[in-house]
Amino acid sequence: MRQTEMRQAEVRQGDMADGRKETAATPRHFVWHGEMGDEMCAAFAEDGYLIIEDFFAADQCDALKAHAIGLMDNHQADEDLVVFSAAGQAHAKADYFRTSGDKIRFFLEEGAVDEAGQLRVPMREAVNKIGHNLHDLDSEFSAFSRAPQMRKVAEKLFTAPQLLQSMYICKNAHIGGEVNCHQDSTFLYTKPESCIGFWVAIEDATPENGCLYAETGGHHGPLRALFQGGQENGFQDKGGELAMRTLDTTPFGEADAALIARKGTLVLLHGRVPHLSSANMSDKSRHAYALHVIDGSAHYPAENWLQRGADHPLRGFETEGLTGG
Repeated sequence: MRQTEMRQAEVRQGDMADGRKETAATPRHFVWHGEMGDEMCAAFAEDGYLIIEDFFAADQCDALKAHAIGLMDNHQADEDLVVFSAAGQAHAKADYFRTSGDKIRFFLEEGAVDEAGQLRVPMREAVNKIGHNLHDLDSEFSAFSRAPQMRKVAEKLFTAPQLLQSMYICKNAHIGGEVNCHQDSTFLYTKPESCIGFWVAIEDATPENGCLYAETGGHHGPLRALFQGGQENGFQDKGGELAMRTLDTTPFGEADAALIARKGTLVLLHGRVPHLSSANMSDKSRHAYALHVIDGSAHYPAENWLQRGADHPLRGFETEGLTGG
C-alpha cells in the first residue's frame, strides 16, 4: 500500500486577504493515490475536515464548469428570481426553494436583481448556486458525483451511502456572497447524524476569493440548531413554515483553518464541523461543487426542509439505471 503524501498548507503571516486574522491551525493536505487510507481517516476523525488534492483532474473540473455555465446561459429567467442568502434565509419562504429537493433550480446572488425585478448582470454572473438534485437529474453531474473515487471514499465512511443534495456554487467575482458559520447537519439532519459534505474545488479556492474556513475539531461539539418545518409529516403540503430551531446555545469556536484548495481538490466536511466562507470581492470566481451524502441506515425526518417526491427516491453511488438528461 502506497503511503499517503501529506504536506503543510502554505499560509502567509499577518492578516488574510479577506480581513480575517491569521490563526494557528495549519490544515493537513493529503494527495489522492487511489484509496482513503488510515492516516486520512484518522485526520478526518480528529479535525472534522479532510483535504485531498489531485482528486479530480483539472480537465474534469473545466468540463463540469463549462457544462454548468451552459445550464446557466440556457436558463430562462422568469418570475422565479429567488435570491439565496445564507445570512438571512429569506429564500426559505419561497416555494421555488422549498420544493427544490428533487429538482434543478437556480438561485441568485443578493445585488443581482434590481428594484424592478430585472437582472443587473448576465445569468452566469448572477447565479449564487444551482441545486439541489443535479446528481440525479443531469447526466454530467451524475457521472461526476458517482466517479469511482467518490464511491471509494463514501464506502469508507458509510454503511449504505445515499446521495441527498447537490449544489453547484459559483461564488462569482465581486458579487459572491458570504456564507455564515453553520453546521451541515442543521439542514440535513438524520437520526443518528450521518451527513458528510463532499466539496470539490472546481477552481482554485483561496482566502482572496472566499475559500472555506472551518473550526478544527469543532465537530466534537454539540449540534446548535435545526432548520426544519413547523409541522411534522410533510410540512410542505400543510403550509408549515421553515424555521431555525435552537438546540444548544454554545457559541461556535473560531473558524481557525483556511481550507485552501487547488482545482480538483476534495474537501470532506463532517456534518457537525462549523464552517463558513467570506464574500468574494476579488477579480476571480470560486466555482465549487458540493454533494451531501447521508447513511441510508439512518432515519431522515419528514420535517427536514429538503424533501423528495415518491418518484425521486434516494440513490447510492451505483450508476446502473440512471437516466439523467
